[in-house]
Amino acid sequence: MLVSSLRLMALIHALLPGVQVVLSILLIGAILLQQRGAGLGGAFGDSTESTYYKRRGAELFMFRASIALAILFALTALAAILTA
Repeated sequence: MLVSSLRLMALIHALLPGVQVVLSILLIGAILLQQRGAGLGGAFGDSTESTYYKRRGAELFMFRASIALAILFALTALAAILTA
């Protein structure tokens, strides 16, 4: 039983860097594909729109996907720390 759990921990420790690389690339892509604040001023909070804005369709999907990817990346980073 102990040998089996040690092998599992070794497997997780070996696979985590690859998983983190894939998650980080997907997270960067999801963030870059979001359309809010397309100009350079949008990066610093300069928004010409002062009306209420609601995400719909693909933009809502990308927003939620980036949140899910960020959570998964944080969990894999925590797992990497715990298995070290």
